[in-house]
Amino acid sequence: MKKLLFLLLCLAATASVQAGKPWENGKLKVSDNQRFLMHENGQPFFWQGETGWLLPERLDRAEADYYLQRCREAGYNVVQVQVIDGVPAYNIYGQPSHPLPTAKAQGYGYWDHLDYIVRQAEQNGIYIGMVCIWGGLVKAGLLSVDEAKKYGTFLANRYKDRPNIIWFMGGDIQGDVKPEVWNALATSIKAIDKNHLMTYHPRGRYTSARWWSKAAWLDFHTFQSGHRKYGQRMGNADYPIPDNTEEDNWMYVDSTWAYKPLKPVLDAEPSYEDIPMGLHDKKEPHWQACDVRRYAYWSVFAGSCGHTYGHNAIMQMLKPGYPTSYGDAGDVKTWYQALNDPGFNQMQYLSQLILTFPYFERVPDQSIIQDNGKQYERLIATRGADYLLVYNYTSRPMKLDLTKISGQKKRVWWFNAGTGALRYLGEYDSKVLTFRMHKQGFGIEDGVLIAVDATKNYLQPDQLQIADRTLSGKARDLNE
Repeated sequence: MKKLLFLLLCLAATASVQAGKPWENGKLKVSDNQRFLMHENGQPFFWQGETGWLLPERLDRAEADYYLQRCREAGYNVVQVQVIDGVPAYNIYGQPSHPLPTAKAQGYGYWDHLDYIVRQAEQNGIYIGMVCIWGGLVKAGLLSVDEAKKYGTFLANRYKDRPNIIWFMGGDIQGDVKPEVWNALATSIKAIDKNHLMTYHPRGRYTSARWWSKAAWLDFHTFQSGHRKYGQRMGNADYPIPDNTEEDNWMYVDSTWAYKPLKPVLDAEPSYEDIPMGLHDKKEPHWQACDVRRYAYWSVFAGSCGHTYGHNAIMQMLKPGYPTSYGDAGDVKTWYQALNDPGFNQMQYLSQLILTFPYFERVPDQSIIQDNGKQYERLIATRGADYLLVYNYTSRPMKLDLTKISGQKKRVWWFNAGTGALRYLGEYDSKVLTFRMHKQGFGIEDGVLIAVDATKNYLQPDQLQIADRTLSGKARDLNE
């Protein structure tokens, strides 16, 4: 009877978390071990981000509604946007973002539209990651220190009471470019808004910790692993990573944690799905769904507190008649067609997997893996006390030490990263074993080997899919 009551209480608790919006668990904070994000009531917050940079400028109300609904259905809980991408910026209604800080337009103005987007995201259980101003505008001298203070005060007063805001300083720029402006903007927001977290979006192949590790206003770090393929140096003089490591985004987690104090970190801009490798040459192959999956699992298994996905057409909100900065224009693939691309819809399997197991004890542990490889052949492992996960991009044989977790016997599954499907492999002794994965078809069949102490019930042998713990499977309440 006690066991039944316990199970019912667990189910009720899970249902209450799933049914509500994330912030109903309290505002976001950094976990006690400084490696993860969480809510005030102790619930983990796994960042499953989507890149919608030009959402405020290029989508109208109906389009924004549809986009945010599709993001919720695909399991995303954060959408990163540029608040302004020009001085002034203009939205689809022809309304300018300036002058600031009054920004009081007649009728439906620029900031009214951004308010609408924030509210619609809130109804879908989604945080808006607000990149306050794109870095190139600051570099060009279009925001002074005094203007940054006024702008920060304006933004903070406007959005401090919304539950679904996360602030971004920077915007694809090094932190030593006009640092006085970023400090002024950040501190002016933080002086008013005590409710929301703040981070910094750096230039490609950099981590925010390089400049802001001790900044009091920065709650967690991000890095931009960027869009280049192995060996694609492209003539950079100031290149902060070794040659031929361009795709190894896992390395940024370790390099960020080398800075003190320790703070959570995630990849806020990896390679985008369907964008040319390296961005600038349209003749280069385009990154595929398997590539964006690899970036996600490599980063999270290295210790990231989440991950942000991006798509070339979506991040630019491309439509017919719209030019493109990279790759194909909007008459080749629109943002709404891209919502059906596989990578966009496969990211949810990662959060579902991670949230299946005890969250805050999870650590990266490469000692699980023996005879590891390099680049695409590299396996990456993460574990808790009684479970371990090993991501395998190429389906290569894996020699793994199962003694790294508790239990004399281990139950083992194979998890398909492209479908979320589970395949039970059996029960094994706790020792070093070699697992050979057999492809079911052709091409990349990346996935995760899961080993669990056989006395634990996180998964069942007859289970065919990871349970969905996000809002993706729940209908939105249209009466809100």
